[in-house]
Amino acid sequence: MNSMNRRSVLLAGLGVAGAGALAACSSNSGSAPALLSPSGSAVAAAEKKRPSTGRVQKVSLTAAPAMLDLGGGVMVKTWAFSGRTPGKEIRLSVGDTLAAELSNQLPNKTSTSIHWHGLALRSDMDGVPPVTQKAVRSGGNFTYRFLTDAPGTYFFHPHVGVQLDRGLYAPLIVEDPKEPLSYDDEWVVVLDDWVDGATGTPDEVFAELRQGMGGMDMGGSSTSGGGHDGHDMGDMEGMDMGGDSASPSASSSSGGMSMKFMMMGAESELLGGDAGDVKYPYHLINGRVPTDPAIYQGKPGRRVRLRIVNAGGDTAYRVALGGHKLTITHTDGFPVEHQQVDALLLGMGERYDVLVTLSDGVFPLVALAEGKDTTALALVRTGSGSAPKATVRPKELDGMIMTASQLRAADDVRLESKKVDRVHRIELTGGMDKYNWAINGKRFDMNDPTANPLLIEEGQRVRLDFVNTTQMWHPMHLHGHTYQLGSSGPRKDTAIVLPKKKLSVIFDADNPGQWMLHCHNAYHGEAGMMALLAYQA
Repeated sequence: MNSMNRRSVLLAGLGVAGAGALAACSSNSGSAPALLSPSGSAVAAAEKKRPSTGRVQKVSLTAAPAMLDLGGGVMVKTWAFSGRTPGKEIRLSVGDTLAAELSNQLPNKTSTSIHWHGLALRSDMDGVPPVTQKAVRSGGNFTYRFLTDAPGTYFFHPHVGVQLDRGLYAPLIVEDPKEPLSYDDEWVVVLDDWVDGATGTPDEVFAELRQGMGGMDMGGSSTSGGGHDGHDMGDMEGMDMGGDSASPSASSSSGGMSMKFMMMGAESELLGGDAGDVKYPYHLINGRVPTDPAIYQGKPGRRVRLRIVNAGGDTAYRVALGGHKLTITHTDGFPVEHQQVDALLLGMGERYDVLVTLSDGVFPLVALAEGKDTTALALVRTGSGSAPKATVRPKELDGMIMTASQLRAADDVRLESKKVDRVHRIELTGGMDKYNWAINGKRFDMNDPTANPLLIEEGQRVRLDFVNTTQMWHPMHLHGHTYQLGSSGPRKDTAIVLPKKKLSVIFDADNPGQWMLHCHNAYHGEAGMMALLAYQA
């Protein structure tokens, strides 16, 4: 998630050798500790320990411009994998090898990559330029090849610039050959907030956001450390900042600053205040707008597993199925003690699996854009009946809502109790005033990615203390590992850290290499809220 100007400088210097190895050599001379290369012998040794079926599944992924029909007459020009959004699902079993060839057909010499979100895979296949690989240049190809060693619901997307907020994403399902759950059918549900080709591009959104709010007279003093640096977003709901989030043509200005994309007054108790900063004209379920929704056709009484993925850039979603209870079974691929709920909350990058026994009729699956007062919609049809309105909001959205902090890991995946060997304080800093999102007060530098690594050693039990000093929530994602919330919470790779709160997570350092730790808000990560977690040689 590096900006175009930084990326162009980097790519010019990465013409030889593996990018991660080159970065490690250049940044760790002298007394600095040596880091394990993403493609070194330790990484190869870890890969050999993974279970293998010997089966190889080959797929081709072409990243290219596409004109997409989002339904209801909404046509958008964007970038997508093989001309569709979400891209075609990849499904394989634990121990299978995935060989995915990426062909970059993006325009204007645009480089790209694929990050396999949530998978504990070999470091040099993680898809993060310039740390684990060179970016794949326009017209070029790269084959990702790795073993899949943990069942679950995952997805994949680029890790270059703010390409995450275009149409370049798709689900990846790793099946358990010894699946313990009993159900009749599955439905993969992908949520997304959509701007590309509608009101602008993600790059234009980021260009506006990075101006910050420093030039705007908000009537308050500026203080350091807050998410909006002293500005109370709750007082802005009456201000005209370019119309509501559902208006594709909304734009205005304030204090001489463009306000085409920036959203004010998005408030959520569940998220501890400010819910998000980007106005999206559309919110999608499986690539469809609410006026022309995706439909699941089933039979009453059947038990269905919903695999729900939040592929959005700046939006948390509160999800409910009208007339039904949901039983949460997994989050981020790992099982939890089952909990029955009315609704659940997903931050960007999070995934939840739920079981539901279908009633007879037509029911709305609604994803409320948390704090943004608009929804995405799909339908579940098991019998006769008319479809609900596109704006329907089932009562379950305001019922019992479960968040990750209330869940417990299933017994067979809960980490055993042991002494912590390494602790890192991960202070989340910055705000909207200068749009200076960072970790421990330092913006991540793509020109020198190994300058300030968070060091760990293979075999250590590691604790990360996320301390959110801002007034904004952040979904913090760790590559290559699954951490546990507290001593008995769920196993996750992406977790919401609420404003002015602390969240401690633990994991075992069992996947050597170099790994990103970052906010999965596409724009916060791009602004610099990321760090490198690196194994010492």
